[in-house]
Amino acid sequence: MASIDVPHPASAATAGGQLANPAYQAFVLLRAGFIVAPILFGLDKFADWLVDWRIYLAPELNDLIPGNAHQAMLVVGVIEILAGVVVALRPRFGGYLVAAWLGGIIVNLLLQGDFYDIALRDFGLLIGALALARLATAFDRPPPAA
Repeated sequence: MASIDVPHPASAATAGGQLANPAYQAFVLLRAGFIVAPILFGLDKFADWLVDWRIYLAPELNDLIPGNAHQAMLVVGVIEILAGVVVALRPRFGGYLVAAWLGGIIVNLLLQGDFYDIALRDFGLLIGALALARLATAFDRPPPAA
């Protein structure tokens, strides 16, 4: 079995050395995906271009929250946009934030009983978000203090 060497971040600044590292490439891909997707899905909660998001809110949860399903989806949109921004700024924390959010989405979908396929897809995304958080511990280090 082949192993992947993860260089110490201090040595990673050498002339594009990180760009050839498959682990770093995975980190960059996951980070980009978990910045763009939550922001776009969050924005769509306000426009409903992709889908009428209200159909995905479990009635049990809709009964617990104040307001109606549309208002709930607007709040969800704001949270998703913020999650994408957090991944952009602090991927170590943002990866776990997105994973937790996806966990909540999965529970909501399982309560519905009609969207098992989407819950399974979101479980795969949850694993990806956890992988991002773990990779960020190696590749997203704060700059050294001056």
